[in-house]
Amino acid sequence: YAVDARPDTGLHNARLGVWLFIASEVMLFAGLFSAYVLIRTGAASWPQHDRPVVLATINTAALIASSISMVRAWTALQEQDWGAHRRALALTAALGTLFLGIKGYEYAGHVATGELPSHDVYFALYWTLTGLHALHILGGLVVLLYFLGPGAALWQRRPRQFTNRIEATGLYWHFVDLVWMLLFPVLY
Repeated sequence: YAVDARPDTGLHNARLGVWLFIASEVMLFAGLFSAYVLIRTGAASWPQHDRPVVLATINTAALIASSISMVRAWTALQEQDWGAHRRALALTAALGTLFLGIKGYEYAGHVATGELPSHDVYFALYWTLTGLHALHILGGLVVLLYFLGPGAALWQRRPRQFTNRIEATGLYWHFVDLVWMLLFPVLY
């Protein structure tokens, strides 16, 4: 594993790899946002629904806080403060779990009232966009929990490699948070 920056890109391998992955995810979400815009602007009328804005606002605050704690987890490694890193990474995972819990509660409310993708075009787009985003949060949580669990052993053997992986994880986490910052005003 190379921990130094590549001479051709100026990036270490983990950072380069995650930026390439994020580029593909940008294209995926850009296509979905474009579909939303085209469908909404082309619709003769748009369904009006009560949206759980308070829950979405709490989720937005949770993701903003999780981005801050993710940065703190990485900077703590730069400062060689393992305890602060662990606390910040655990907080990031807890905030991501809170987001999914609130989203699950919101989904349950929609299911109970029959607001499924087949209900109307808004809910078809809502479920697609938020469901895909929730899967990305879940994927990020799996990685965070790995680095809180068995992946933490890498810090003892190769601290620079571990730090690079936390940085790459943080880039992904920030991307997922940014997607939510776009979804929130569009859907709520």
